[in-house]
Amino acid sequence: MLQTRVDSGLDGVIVADTVMSEVDGEAGRLTVRGHGLQELVANRGYEGVAALLWEGYGKGGGDESAVREGLAAARVHAYALVPRLLAASAGLSPVEALRVGLGMLPDTDPTPHHFLVCGALPVFLAALLNVRRDLPAVAPDPSLTTAQDLLRMIRGQRAGEAFEKGLDTYLATVADHGFNASTFTARVVASTHAGLISAVLAGLCALKGPLHGGAPGPVLDMLDEIGEADRAEGWFDEAFATGTRLMGFGHRVYKVRDPRADVLKAAVARLPSTAGRLAFAAEVEKGAIAALRKHKPGQRLETNVEYYTALLLEALDIPREAFTALFAAGRVAGWCAHIFEQEKGGRIIRPQSNYVGPRPNLAA
Repeated sequence: MLQTRVDSGLDGVIVADTVMSEVDGEAGRLTVRGHGLQELVANRGYEGVAALLWEGYGKGGGDESAVREGLAAARVHAYALVPRLLAASAGLSPVEALRVGLGMLPDTDPTPHHFLVCGALPVFLAALLNVRRDLPAVAPDPSLTTAQDLLRMIRGQRAGEAFEKGLDTYLATVADHGFNASTFTARVVASTHAGLISAVLAGLCALKGPLHGGAPGPVLDMLDEIGEADRAEGWFDEAFATGTRLMGFGHRVYKVRDPRADVLKAAVARLPSTAGRLAFAAEVEKGAIAALRKHKPGQRLETNVEYYTALLLEALDIPREAFTALFAAGRVAGWCAHIFEQEKGGRIIRPQSNYVGPRPNLAA
């Protein structure tokens, strides 16, 4: 017999205790292992955030240098799989191809599996993007950070410091975000003791869904369609009249502005040659918020992380079809942390359902 009846989306249901992160939707605040988002991004970067998330699990956590070295070695190790990956994933989208790549990683690989998956995704993604441009895969450079090396492998040469810092900011910002759909999926699989690689693969499959990881690309499509700032008001009025969904606004948890939006907006502002696009996007954002107030009074809909993610990744020359795959390259550090936590102290996750179908006629 069911003890608790909950909404189909599990709104408001607490399913576990965690030390990883807290998403305060009312205050618009993201806390990761006791640290605010702005402080983390400014002082730690992606490797530092990964070290913080993994702290206490005997996996190199707490030691940023050890994490950086482990990820660098894992990138070199994963590069040997690139020819097989490219042969097996021809014609697939980047995120579908990453799914193939993770499936190639054996549970018997002696490389610590959290390093393995976190190192493999950037290498695989860069190679996949290069082959789409008829360019050869570029071998990783273990002397670089994840962000530095990923941009170098995509471009064939080091990017400028501002661009590398921009990508590092993005990866650190999206590394963990509470019990989102992909993280929860990874924890469900981890609770069966299927292993970290399988749990991460499950998380990637959940992230692939357009309601979770697929919004930044359509933000750019929306901006392209609007074209000029003075057309924004009319475009939004028509969008509401036709039921078109606004991309980059509203969030399941945040009832105020998503704090990650401001962090990424600042990262875009630090890049060269982006002022025009940023200024245009800021004006469109104002128009969208005004339209939301007019057409959906009483609803608390604000800018979310996808809006300025789109601007940042476009400025970094990441193709739109690869946005979700790049999201995975950052979020995988958080998936690993939650997998460690689930494996250490969690039971198998096995909720019940309420059967509402027909029942057999027992009297017949």
